[in-house]
Amino acid sequence: MMNKGIMFYKIFIPILVLGIGLSISFGIYIYFSTVRSVTDSIATNKQTYMMQMRNNLEQKIRTIEYAFNTYSTTSSFSEVVKNPITERDFIAYRDVNTQLNYIATMGLDGATYSLISLNQNWQISSGRLTHLTAPQRQQLYRQYVDSQDQSLFWVKTDSGIRFVNTLPVFSTRKQAIALSDISAATLNRTLHTEDNSPVFILNRQGELMYDTGDNASMLANQQVRELPGTIGNEQAVGMLTLNNDANKPAQLIYAKSAYNNWVYFTVLDPSEIAAALQTTRYGLITIELVLILLITMVAYGIALYFTKPIQQIRHSLPTAAHVQSKNEIEWILSSINHILTEKQSLETLIEAEQPQLETQLVLNLFRNRIKADELDGQLERLGYTGLDGRHYVTMLIQLDSLGKRSIADRDVLMLAMNKIAEELIPAEQRLLPIILNDDTQATILMFSDMNEQEIRKQVIAYAKLMVRSVRDYLKLSVSVGISRTYDSLLSSKEAVEMSKQALHQRLNLGKESIIFYEDISNVVSGPVLLHYPTELEARLFDGIRLGDEEQVSASLYPLMAEFMKKSRHSMDLEVMLVRLVNNLIQLEQLLGLEVLLTRDNQALYHRLLSIRNPEEIERILVEQVIFPMVRSMKEKTSEQFRCLSETIADIVRQEYDRELSLEMIGDRLHYNPNYLSSIFKKEYGTTFSDYLMSYRLEMAKKWLTETDQTIKEIAERLQYHNPQNFIRSFRKKEQVTPGTYRKMRQMT
Repeated sequence: MMNKGIMFYKIFIPILVLGIGLSISFGIYIYFSTVRSVTDSIATNKQTYMMQMRNNLEQKIRTIEYAFNTYSTTSSFSEVVKNPITERDFIAYRDVNTQLNYIATMGLDGATYSLISLNQNWQISSGRLTHLTAPQRQQLYRQYVDSQDQSLFWVKTDSGIRFVNTLPVFSTRKQAIALSDISAATLNRTLHTEDNSPVFILNRQGELMYDTGDNASMLANQQVRELPGTIGNEQAVGMLTLNNDANKPAQLIYAKSAYNNWVYFTVLDPSEIAAALQTTRYGLITIELVLILLITMVAYGIALYFTKPIQQIRHSLPTAAHVQSKNEIEWILSSINHILTEKQSLETLIEAEQPQLETQLVLNLFRNRIKADELDGQLERLGYTGLDGRHYVTMLIQLDSLGKRSIADRDVLMLAMNKIAEELIPAEQRLLPIILNDDTQATILMFSDMNEQEIRKQVIAYAKLMVRSVRDYLKLSVSVGISRTYDSLLSSKEAVEMSKQALHQRLNLGKESIIFYEDISNVVSGPVLLHYPTELEARLFDGIRLGDEEQVSASLYPLMAEFMKKSRHSMDLEVMLVRLVNNLIQLEQLLGLEVLLTRDNQALYHRLLSIRNPEEIERILVEQVIFPMVRSMKEKTSEQFRCLSETIADIVRQEYDRELSLEMIGDRLHYNPNYLSSIFKKEYGTTFSDYLMSYRLEMAKKWLTETDQTIKEIAERLQYHNPQNFIRSFRKKEQVTPGTYRKMRQMT
């Protein structure tokens, strides 16, 4: 890049800086948008967990409260709390214990329920009956009756939390106390979250009733106590951001209870968000690097594209015109004078080359090597304009003999004859005369505003003038062959063939003949042979190369039918047969076969040309020539086909879990993919893609039976980019889905 020039860097650097800036800005925007999205998603999930835990715990608490309240209104409760219970009062003890067990079935599993009679100083808990001492009774009064203004409240204990219900509920004279002790283990089971997030519960006074972790240490104790007041009458579920003692923000996900004003909350762990963003962060970095690389390439390409003409001009200018300048534009401007001084000499050179270019154009017309969209442009560059509506005739002049001159003089004589044609025929009525081969000169005549009779008269005049001039100046005799009139120069090749056919009649008409193809078209052996079914022959030869008798049969008989259809005269058929045999011999030599070179086929040309029965000709070609070649090639290539097919199958068995295609294998083995496809199908009776899919599905069945891999993992390992495509392919082959197949195999 150091030699690109100032203009290159003036384009490249701004585009690069702008592109990288936009790319980085876009990446930053995407990253922070993703952070917000991930944070909101995690917060939403945790809010859902808080609501579920709150509702689950409240449901159990309400059930316990309702059960004790209902029990306190029954006559059996009033009777039992007013009477003493001893070990002998089995019925009263059983009734109380039964009621507590009933409440236990409705409440939390693992909780302990107790009933205390303040009147008779007894307590039943966990199926045990104990009697209270006077100090114990006084402590219960002080702790749960005298110091409380509510009949229902919760207190935190060393082992968990305790639900206290002084009974009767709506009476100031309390007769009994119902206790529900919920252990920390029970609370842990009830308040467990799927992501094991720590959970905290505060009562309405801000006291921590329950916690499962130490994340609350991220907040000051004062902040925790003031949390219910901070939330106030806000929505029941939400998120708060508080600053701890280190002035670091901590995000709390909370759910407030309308039943007892408890606050359930968890702290949003930054490491959890960071872990969720790790893949995104690496992905964004990778994308940024790729974008920067692409931007660099695009900037380089744009700068190179816009400065390429300047560089081309620099390299195309002569060395003498190089001027020392830092700016290549100034360098180019300083070189223009040198270019202008050479303009005249270049124009002279072009004029000198024009005859060679025109000669090549005429040769291309005779050989049909020019396209219609190219012809008009080339004619215009050579000065031929206004050719619309013109008619053309191709005139071939051929030496009858060299007379007393030697063969070494032939080239000079042909040049002289071409020069005579150029001088005798006006330039406006011809293209440039050329020498077609060793003994033939060709000229394309042009006519406008003339009918067929007038054109014929003018052509005869030119032909006679040429014959007479060559005889007078060169002392030679020539004959002239003239084609039919045609309207497009693109038909010049056919016109040459017509003129050659006309010249073939010199053997009958003698020297210095002027022969019109139109006059002898009824006596020559059929129309000019211009169309040979090369495509059908190519398909036939492909079948021979593959040793495929079916493909040979499918191509041979249409080829023979095309021969018969195109052969309006026996000579046409003879020419086609000779060409076919020649091509078969060339193919045999390329393939290294020995069929047509055997003693039985040495006189094949004479045999075919002497037979006048089309069916017999076809039989000889099929039975004695083509199918023996097919069988010989089939024997030769059978082993190669098996080896290649087995190699392809081995690659499938070893690399089935990688991206694999016949094109990739073809590149590796240096074979055409279509060729590999045909021989693989021939050897295995199935296509490569079907074989690969079947093998992968067999491996899928094995993994479904022997491993715990998920269906998605199996699909990805087998190169299915969409698991649904894998499921459809599996169900199509096995008639069941992968999941159903796994269950069926596990049951057997």
